[in-house]
Amino acid sequence: MDRRLTREALRLLEAHQPFVRATVVRATGSVPGKLGASMIVRTDGSTAGTVGGAALEEEVKALARKALERRAGDLHHFDLAAWRAGGLPSLCGGSVDIALEYVPARPNLLLWGGGHVSAALAALLPTLEYDYTVADDRPDWVEAERFPSADRRVVVDASCLWDEVDPTSFTHLYLLGYDAKKDLEVLSSALDRFPNAIGLIASAAKREHMFAELRSRGVPRAALARVRSPVGLAIGAESPAEIAVSIVAELVAELHPSTLRRRTRDGRSAARESDAVLRPP
Repeated sequence: MDRRLTREALRLLEAHQPFVRATVVRATGSVPGKLGASMIVRTDGSTAGTVGGAALEEEVKALARKALERRAGDLHHFDLAAWRAGGLPSLCGGSVDIALEYVPARPNLLLWGGGHVSAALAALLPTLEYDYTVADDRPDWVEAERFPSADRRVVVDASCLWDEVDPTSFTHLYLLGYDAKKDLEVLSSALDRFPNAIGLIASAAKREHMFAELRSRGVPRAALARVRSPVGLAIGAESPAEIAVSIVAELVAELHPSTLRRRTRDGRSAARESDAVLRPP
């Protein structure tokens, strides 16, 4: 095992960035990348490590980029023999099987509002190794005793949230506040500044009122379509603890979309298909 690759994988996980790890899992005959040779392919196309170089590596890079787009890995066989049908332009003569493992970005949540749903959600996130920061303008609602596992507990006015936290460092923003006006203020600024998923806990009436106000300010409907409301999988959740479970379930489903699609196709999860609906990002 290459320690440099292990450190890079950990760095990407801590930075909440997805990547693909390519590993030679079988090698026959003469090949440049021996059993266990690995390479990491990042979202920008850059790499660390090697699975053998030359045409093989370029082919693996291209397949890794597709795996990042599909958010799913696969197993691929390569003949390193130019004289064989379908072989790579190589004279090594052997063959390799390379596994592409898609490693999703570990969720990093920003919770606006330290109320009951936030507290229930925060109790579940560490069990999955999901990171979170909680922000509220009420000091008593973001104390360490209430959110012991938070990366940060930020006391800040709604109008100054993005002065205190970097919106690009989070994978999800959840508006779980206690005040509709403050939720609206955060949501309005988030639509311009927060690049990833936004979730809003609100009744149908509250949501429509907030959206109507934003439309009156000139916010396009396409921007509002980014907002998930209600949040979580549709499991009939009512209590704060149940809502927290539905949100976590949705996060897990996002991380494994290919597994859900596969189960739906082969019928093994047909009975639960209605509970496993992925909302668009």
